[in-house]
Amino acid sequence: MADDKDNGISNLSEMGENPNLSNDKNPSLNGEDVSVSSSLGSNGEVENSNLSEKQDNSNLSNKENLGSNSEEVSNSLSSSLVSNVEGENSNSSGKQENLGSNSEEVNSSLNSDNEIENLKKARTKKIIKMTLIEIGFLLLVLVIVLLIIKGVKGGKDDKPSKKASNSSVSTIDSDSDDSSNSDSDSPDNSTSSNDSDSTGDSNNSSSNSEDNSNSEDVKGIIVTYLTNNTWENGGVNMTGFEASIKNTTGSDIKNWTLVLEIEGLKSCEGWNGTYTVSGETLTITPAEYLSEINNGSYVVIGANIGTSGTLNIKSAKLNGVEAVVIKGKLPENNNNNNNNNNNTNNNNNNNNNNSSGTGKTTEELLKRSSAAKSGDDWLFTKGNKIVDKSGKEVWLTGVNWFGYNTGTNTFDGLWNSELVSSVKAIADHGFNLIRVPMSAELINQWASGEYPQANYNNAYNPDLNQMNSQEIFDYFLKLSEENGIKVMIDIHSADTDASGHMTNLWYTDKVSVNDFYSALEYLAERYKNDDTIVAYDLKNEPHGKPNEGDSAAIWNNSTDANNWKNVAQTAAKKVLAKNPNVLIMVEGIEIYPKNSKGDYSSTNSEDYYFNWWGGNLRGVKDFPINLGKYQNKLVYSPHDYGPTVYEQPWFKGKYTYESLMSDCWSDNWFYIYKGNTAPLLIGEWGGFMKEPNLTWMTYMRRLIKENNLHHTFWCFNANSGDTGGLVLDDFVTWDQEKYNFVKEVLWQEKGKFVGLDHAIPLGENGITLSSAKGL
Repeated sequence: MADDKDNGISNLSEMGENPNLSNDKNPSLNGEDVSVSSSLGSNGEVENSNLSEKQDNSNLSNKENLGSNSEEVSNSLSSSLVSNVEGENSNSSGKQENLGSNSEEVNSSLNSDNEIENLKKARTKKIIKMTLIEIGFLLLVLVIVLLIIKGVKGGKDDKPSKKASNSSVSTIDSDSDDSSNSDSDSPDNSTSSNDSDSTGDSNNSSSNSEDNSNSEDVKGIIVTYLTNNTWENGGVNMTGFEASIKNTTGSDIKNWTLVLEIEGLKSCEGWNGTYTVSGETLTITPAEYLSEINNGSYVVIGANIGTSGTLNIKSAKLNGVEAVVIKGKLPENNNNNNNNNNNTNNNNNNNNNNSSGTGKTTEELLKRSSAAKSGDDWLFTKGNKIVDKSGKEVWLTGVNWFGYNTGTNTFDGLWNSELVSSVKAIADHGFNLIRVPMSAELINQWASGEYPQANYNNAYNPDLNQMNSQEIFDYFLKLSEENGIKVMIDIHSADTDASGHMTNLWYTDKVSVNDFYSALEYLAERYKNDDTIVAYDLKNEPHGKPNEGDSAAIWNNSTDANNWKNVAQTAAKKVLAKNPNVLIMVEGIEIYPKNSKGDYSSTNSEDYYFNWWGGNLRGVKDFPINLGKYQNKLVYSPHDYGPTVYEQPWFKGKYTYESLMSDCWSDNWFYIYKGNTAPLLIGEWGGFMKEPNLTWMTYMRRLIKENNLHHTFWCFNANSGDTGGLVLDDFVTWDQEKYNFVKEVLWQEKGKFVGLDHAIPLGENGITLSSAKGL
């Protein structure tokens, strides 16, 4: 967390009522602590400051009042000395008043007086010596206090110079005490008006937008950044980061690359560019529409950056030239004409981003549409088909949008886009279902009344600022219903973790199997009357290899803790006990024994069939899921990907549609559809629109289209590293090539997209289920 040093601290009381010096900074006298509670006068830098009042065994007087000048100090010390001398020699005056009557007695008395006088002088010298020692230690304490105050007010003194030349611009830290220099090029120390994160870091930092590149003398590249929300993700500190890159070089810059050196860098998911992590180096290349920075203009990028500690950008270079780095407020208005691109969606979004919100209360925002008819849209299975309440065959053609599983605690991409317009765009593009990955941990936090902070752009989504993370999800459900979209919950991971799906099973050390069940039950109960949620995907991609033993997911009739078939069956019944109307999606696993039914005792890989995680449903043939009276709610949901995700054996050589069917699809899951056992929903498929992936995508699309297989495309998100998304890095501009490819397998009738809601049409370009003929 950054130190709050921006405006200085003029009174130590701002640090707390009784700030204590650490042991190595507390002076001591003869091994004892020295405690001071002083009032420093006008010659000091701090007035009425309360230092530690710890006074046990101190050799100093309890309270020494130092005056505003040396005379007051001298008078105070003189008074103390006189008092001490008089106290020490109170008996001498008594002896002098009782002199004897004879010379012997007088001599004796005089000798006694001489001894007393000598004793007085000796004691006076001793007291003066001790007092001088005490004054020395007092001065030492004062020096230490002044050094501490200077440190608090000014920060470190070893910052590099703020002066910049055209060829090299040194780093600016807005916390530096150089901000007090009249000739400094650093920004002023006014407090930023941006939202600060929950830990107090970031946006209370230094500079305002006019002064981030304070002096016209600064020429070069100026990288100004701010941090907003921070959260933990699997032991990594995640920080929301936005930065402007301003060009003051005197000429336009094209096709730039920004290289940041970040202390303890672990990960990065960004937008408006491509982000590559290598050690502590983050390399950023821009999206095409931001590739030019006109002189005097700037572009804005952003990311969620994972580090081992507090985010610290040590240096920045743009096209190999050092840049100024300032932590402060970003500019408010972008005057870069080339950023005002001709993309209609982006311009519309920018207009929306300037919105101040609707002004409605949370209760008003969450109120369901008057056009909605609750309980009218539940779905059922019939053989390998999915039908509505009247038996009309439907086609679920959806998309994935993740974030509630990663630690963002809402949908990823809202750092650069609006929730309202994003949901509408998905509906307008014809997707009638959104699969929402979530973590069991987050759901259980909601159930217990805990609401981890949702991480999004507050300025772009002002209506969300009054909501907690669960209310934002409720608002999403309301928006989905208004646009004719249905929702499928996916327990993507047990723990809240962007890498949580890498865990083999549905439980961890943090989230037990009962916690997993509880999360599903809570959602099923809470939303049992909301037919916007029509399905539950019980668990994303259970998996594990033969040599992983009990840590690998298996499929048989046992009650073993790692038996996914048994757990899925149990979980489904718990959900249906709360809401008997929803569809249940059951994914496969990774391995299944070749020569024995459900016997996983072998650790030899040669004894098993392998497939994609969640894609092996061979066990259904031997051990089908049994939901009893709710069997008409069961859908099997495999995942399938192309060679850019992993070079599976069936991709070796020149594969074809037929070879994919025989080598993978048929025996792993398509036999379930072919045999009329149950419907299939391909929960994840997708990837980059290039070879060697495009051939596989084309074959998968053919399979889906020819059989009207239900599917949810992976994914809407731009920040899916191994597949890309349907939107570009701004989360607003659609990848038109990819969308047109997927559009062929979206449910349409007479050029209109068909929704799954009987009353509300699917977006601006769709119709209701009541208006559709059915398949």
